[in-house]
Amino acid sequence: MMTGWEPGLAGWNKRLHAWMLSKPNARYERAVAQHKQRLLGALSGDVLEIGPGGGTNLAFYSAAVRWTGVEPNPYIHAYLKQKAEKLGREFSLRQGSAESLEVEDSTFDAVVSTLVLCSVRDPFAALSEILRVLKPGGRFVFIEHVAAPAASRTRRIQRWIRPLWKILGDGCNPERETWVSIERAGFDKVDFQHFRVPFPVIGPHIAGLATKRAG
Repeated sequence: MMTGWEPGLAGWNKRLHAWMLSKPNARYERAVAQHKQRLLGALSGDVLEIGPGGGTNLAFYSAAVRWTGVEPNPYIHAYLKQKAEKLGREFSLRQGSAESLEVEDSTFDAVVSTLVLCSVRDPFAALSEILRVLKPGGRFVFIEHVAAPAASRTRRIQRWIRPLWKILGDGCNPERETWVSIERAGFDKVDFQHFRVPFPVIGPHIAGLATKRAG
């Protein structure tokens, strides 16, 4: 778990990333709004969002959602609280990582991840934790940018830019085949679609949900 302050490059990078997340890209949000409305708007009950960043998803949840966020970057917390308070939404915010959620087993009706699995250090550990904290029959909702097709020009660019991208993006890996990890994680059912947004490098996306076995 991170502390509230980090020296040197690490602290500078996380402060910059927090500031960037506090100012969502309107063009990107328009490109994914339909997917967020369809997936997030249908949720109810106890919902855990991992890596909520600046809180751009909060506006899509219905009043039937009791929201908890787990955010590893302490510099983002102030922005996130401001967003929640502006929307008049009650919330619970914790610091932690997707790979080690300090949450009891079978606690949440849904877990949400948008643009998070690209940057976790261990995707399989994160997905295992998501399965653990979901109630039987619970749903994992995800919208993630992913690797382009293997032989494509975009994939070559993703591979070439990856070292610098990870530094600027707080660990983000632009060529991660996240859909493969989700399919192999042990969910009872996985339903998703590939789509593109009009951005270089991170254009390829997936959106969908995975369901935990009911019993």
